Amino acid sequence: MIKNLFLVFKTAPAMVRKNILLELLHSMFIAVPTGFLLLIVQELFSGEVNQRRLWSYVLIMLSLLMVQLFVSVKTIVGTNTMTYTLSTNLRLRLGNHLQRLSMGTFKQRDPGDLASVVLQDVANFEMIFGHTVGNMAAAFFATLIISVFLFLTDWRLALVLLAALPLCWMMIRISNYLIVQQGGKHVEARNAIGARFLEYIQGIRHIKSFGMTGPRFGSLDKALNDFRRASIRTEAIPGPFVLTGGLVLELFFLLMLGIAVTFFAQGSLSAAVLITFLIIGYRLYEPLKIVLVDYVILRYMNISLSRVIEVLQIPEQGSGTKRKPTGYEICFEEVSFGYQEDKEVLHQLSFKVAENSMMALVGPSGSGKTTVTALIARFWDVQKGKVTIGGIDVKDMEPGEVYKLISEVFQEVYLFDDSIYNNIRFGKMDATEEEVIRAADLAQVLDFAWELPGGLQARTGEGGNLLSGGQKQRISIARALLKDAPIVLLDEATASLDPENEIHIQKAIQELVKNKTVIVVAHKLATIRNADQILVLNKGSLDEQGTHSNLMDKKGLYHHLWGIQQQLGGWKIKKA
Repeated sequence: MIKNLFLVFKTAPAMVRKNILLELLHSMFIAVPTGFLLLIVQELFSGEVNQRRLWSYVLIMLSLLMVQLFVSVKTIVGTNTMTYTLSTNLRLRLGNHLQRLSMGTFKQRDPGDLASVVLQDVANFEMIFGHTVGNMAAAFFATLIISVFLFLTDWRLALVLLAALPLCWMMIRISNYLIVQQGGKHVEARNAIGARFLEYIQGIRHIKSFGMTGPRFGSLDKALNDFRRASIRTEAIPGPFVLTGGLVLELFFLLMLGIAVTFFAQGSLSAAVLITFLIIGYRLYEPLKIVLVDYVILRYMNISLSRVIEVLQIPEQGSGTKRKPTGYEICFEEVSFGYQEDKEVLHQLSFKVAENSMMALVGPSGSGKTTVTALIARFWDVQKGKVTIGGIDVKDMEPGEVYKLISEVFQEVYLFDDSIYNNIRFGKMDATEEEVIRAADLAQVLDFAWELPGGLQARTGEGGNLLSGGQKQRISIARALLKDAPIVLLDEATASLDPENEIHIQKAIQELVKNKTVIVVAHKLATIRNADQILVLNKGSLDEQGTHSNLMDKKGLYHHLWGIQQQLGGWKIKKA
């Protein structure tokens, strides 16, 4: 746990050092008045009470309490400021780190699990650290200072009280082991809820249509019940050992009391010391009881913190250098790639795309067309061979430099829950208003935007759910136009559009691809007849290559796919 905390503290070391000092002062001002209480008791039981000395002790205690109030306020504010600063730094580090991971990481991990790390695990750290670390520090130093006072008063009785600590530590160790075991299962169950609920929301349309709502959606129901059971175990199993630790402290206090009474009866203990141990001896255990509970909670926090650090330690995609290509020819050289190590999607694929030309990728589903575009954009890195832009291997370029060269328009468009204007400006954050409006005009966005309340300032909704598919697609193209990157990737950009929207999109695409190096993934072969070259992929290998007329003359796979599409052009549903 200490190692994990140090990794977090490194994000704001000066603030952490300042607050550790404040916690030390705070603990001291809590415990030191106890020493003066001892002096007051001894003065009261002395043969002749010195009123002046007695009242000086009272005034010193009052002064210490006033200082303690001031330090307490500073400590509470400082601790909360430090906690929220550290948790904010953690979230920012996670966000920046996730941006630098390859897309393969997101394919291999449950998105609900990653969301849980950023939101719930950091929130666990924030809540538990902010409310327990100060208590733990105060408890430790208060116990230390009170122990010193009690030792100076009577070392025999102080030893009896402190003899309970080894047994308490044993209870803490057992609780720690159990919380690690049960806490890990609890976190897994909590993450399963996040993943299943995300699945439930994203698939609600299909769940409703197939009548799988409520308890009939078994996976969510099971996840909720598993979480309930895990929560009960996490609280109930370590609980008895924590209570046993508290009982041990009570028993040792009674043992000390019995020994003190015996010493008093034998005349080896004064009444002042007896009363001192009756009052202050019990206070020795109050902070230890706090430690018993808070340490178990801190171990649970450490489980969440370990998950955060585990994500931060996922290797980032190779950073490369800031080399920039002088041209935009794209070349695949003997490229082999698979999303899983034992299953290749592309096999020794080689081709060139000349600068300012259009290349189309066609082939059956699963042949690797979209994978080719993902490798060009360096969403993944190839396992064998290399992908170059302008003669430079994309692995030798920083991912950010590669992204600057590329604009993308996909079939599935994601818009942020913001205005149409800001969603377009996402392509170039420093764009002027005139540039944004021009891009919107060229992409046919203004045709529908002015009809909406607020025009370009109308909100798109989460993921663009307030707009139609065609409208979202036009905004996506406007975004790409504004970015004005030299390479354009089009992946089934018109596959699911109605004829009217498709006309608008085709006009927008014509503007987008002017004087660009363009790679198009298409199922509608009629849309890529005029491409400079067409690559026909089949099961991850290059089956054919050429222009439309060349490929038709070969009468191979392309000719076969073309024939099927022509036959399906007039399909219709017949009544039984």
